[in-house]
Amino acid sequence: MSIEELTVVADHLLRIPRPDFEGRSEPHATREDLEEMLDRHKGTPGIRKARVAVDRSRVGADSAQETRLRLALEDAGLPEPLLNTVRELGSGVVRQPDLSYPEQKVAVEYDGEGHSEAAQIVRDIAREEDFARAGWLLVRISKRHMENEARPAVAKVRSALRNRGWSPN
Repeated sequence: MSIEELTVVADHLLRIPRPDFEGRSEPHATREDLEEMLDRHKGTPGIRKARVAVDRSRVGADSAQETRLRLALEDAGLPEPLLNTVRELGSGVVRQPDLSYPEQKVAVEYDGEGHSEAAQIVRDIAREEDFARAGWLLVRISKRHMENEARPAVAKVRSALRNRGWSPN
């Protein structure tokens, strides 16, 4: 497996579940669990890649595509986004974007296959309107943006961040 694939697995293991949907409240593993497991297998082929993957892993991604998107953004030199962090947008409106850059008020959502259903489209439009009313820019990413090593996704997020005042060091 590649480091990216191993990071996707590590993110999944560390992910804090949503009890309403999953019937569990604890992650499959903690970072300490993963590090202890790696320590027990010193010298095993692939252990160095696994260590890099655990170092790159984060709590918060709800899907493999969210992890892949985060890694692509970071590898392209963009700042590390916050993952699935609750945002109070005013007037009692609360949203939880997949990735966010609060300083620039940029939210990023990965819209997978389920976002093509009629009811979900209505919810997605409301979500975008909520962010806009609060002065946030919502960047929507699809499977198409993840092609070609996610270059289109990176370009879209980079443009949004620059439009909001971010500049690379």
